[in-house]
Order: sequence, then structure tokens, then C-alpha cells
Amino acid sequence: MGRFLVILLLGCAVLAGAGMWYVQVYAFYDELPPQDKVQLTPVGALAAQDFAVTNFRGIDSDSSPIRYRACFDIDADAGALTPYANATPMFAPDWFDCFDAGALTLALESGQAQAVMGVSNIRYGIDRVVVLMDGRGYAWQQINPCGTAHFDGDPVPPGCPPPPER
Repeated sequence: MGRFLVILLLGCAVLAGAGMWYVQVYAFYDELPPQDKVQLTPVGALAAQDFAVTNFRGIDSDSSPIRYRACFDIDADAGALTPYANATPMFAPDWFDCFDAGALTLALESGQAQAVMGVSNIRYGIDRVVVLMDGRGYAWQQINPCGTAHFDGDPVPPGCPPPPER
């Protein structure tokens, strides 16, 4: 009887682990339809503007505002766009093979790529960041300093827009 219970418990643990893995890697992501433009913020502009792209691939999820990832071809001058400090590429599921956060991090550190503002506060406290490198663009969403403070329950830093009502 004891052996049966051990096998049953191990089987349940394996099934639970496999289910959790599937949910994290596949279940909540949706592939986005092809798009012919993305929004980037030019230097000195008050709002993001549309820029033409080709070969767009993207994923997103309703379960979290930072699950967005996209890859595309773009002809844009990073020098004419608002730089983004502290860009931290977010990892994508392995099956979304056009987005490699590790390679993007290395390219940013070496100066081969430039991070620019896509859309500031696309949702409160969340910026869409775009990295431009060799005619390709890579986008993700990351928490900005206003969001970090707000989500931690702290007062937002000066210069942040007022947080939404909870």
C-alpha cells in the first residue's frame, strides 16, 4: 500500500509540474497578427509616432502587462529617437525564437544596439522599449521607475503622472 501511495504522489507531482510549465510557457501567450507599423518616440516629441515595419512577429498576454515581445524589420535612425536608459530585455519563451534577450543584452552592453522609447506609460508604470540593431527591431515592455514605486505601494517619484485609482 505504501509503494502505491508513493507512486501516486510522485505521479501527481510530475503532472502538476508539467501543467505549471505548460501554463507558464504556452497557455497565456497569444501570437499577434502581422502589423505594418510600430510606435517610437522621436527626440523632443510629446507622443509616440508610427514607423513602418515589415516581417513583424509578436506575442502578448492578458495575464501580465510585461509579456509583450516583438521582432520586426525597420529602417529608423536611433539618433533621432528618444534614448531609453536602463533597458533590460525580458526573456521570451523558447518557442518565440526571433527574440533572444541574452543576445540583446550583450548587443546593448557592447554598443552594437541602441535602446529607444517606444511608448512611455503604455499602461501606467509600463514602458514599451525598442532595441534597434542592424535594421531589426526588438520590443518588450518593462516597468519604469513610476511603476516600480506605485506597484510597491510607495509614493511615486517627482515627475511621474498621477497613479490610477485602485
